[in-house]
Amino acid sequence: MNYQKTPLSAGLYFVGVPIGTARDITLRALDVLASADVLAAEDTRSLRRLMDIHGVPLGERRVLALHDHSGSGVQDKLIALMTEGKSVAYASEAGMPLIADPGFELARAAAAAGVMLTCAPGPSAVLTALALGGLPTDAFFFAGFLPNAKAARCSALEALRDIPGTLVFYESPKRLGAMLRDAATVLGSDRQGAMCRELTKKFEEVQRGPLTDLADLFANKAPKGEVVVLIDRNRQHSVNALDLETDLRQALANMSMRDAVDMVAQAHALPRRQVYQAALAMGKGDS
Repeated sequence: MNYQKTPLSAGLYFVGVPIGTARDITLRALDVLASADVLAAEDTRSLRRLMDIHGVPLGERRVLALHDHSGSGVQDKLIALMTEGKSVAYASEAGMPLIADPGFELARAAAAAGVMLTCAPGPSAVLTALALGGLPTDAFFFAGFLPNAKAARCSALEALRDIPGTLVFYESPKRLGAMLRDAATVLGSDRQGAMCRELTKKFEEVQRGPLTDLADLFANKAPKGEVVVLIDRNRQHSVNALDLETDLRQALANMSMRDAVDMVAQAHALPRRQVYQAALAMGKGDS
């Protein structure tokens, strides 16, 4: 027996459940599922199956369904039970509640009601993908699912262009090719990315490379399973046009055009051609 049944204080217990492999559940999560007075889940069948796998008895308890389409009635009932002294455990279908999964409204209602709120943390596809993707993990931004429509998707990507961290997305396998193509167009074809699918499962796969290569790879074939896409931060430095012109003028006062362009391009980490074109434009403006 891997669980312990212990009395729980009244309140809301979010329970992180596996994203694929059932054995990834934590012992504390099993304890909470075994001990809570009331169980609620995004998918009641998934939670029942998980509890069966680990031998956690349901007993006389019901599992209440709470998801994006269940309305406010179930949530109000759960809050009422907590205020009456009951412990309520809530689990999403997979992973951590609230991370692209239901639970936020319940958490907000519990906080407003003044009941205790805690979490038995568990697996997350976001963090698992970051661990395997090969991109920097010092800072990241989770953007969830992008819009389905191309124009809206491109606008959303444009707004994320200069986020100073690795971008993390969930994506439908059927839309993966189009999403990667739009990302290559908007964010830059050479920007590094990683496609992570079926994390923790038998057919786990990670494909890494420039966005244009990943887009080509999935242009005509949709992978199977759950997909997480990582995209590296913008590595191109934006330079104020006035600063560039000032540095060029100072360099040109003492150097040849070639040497001045080389020095300023290196100082600002810019392509030499870009700086050369700026120098030519300055010359035309002075004539």
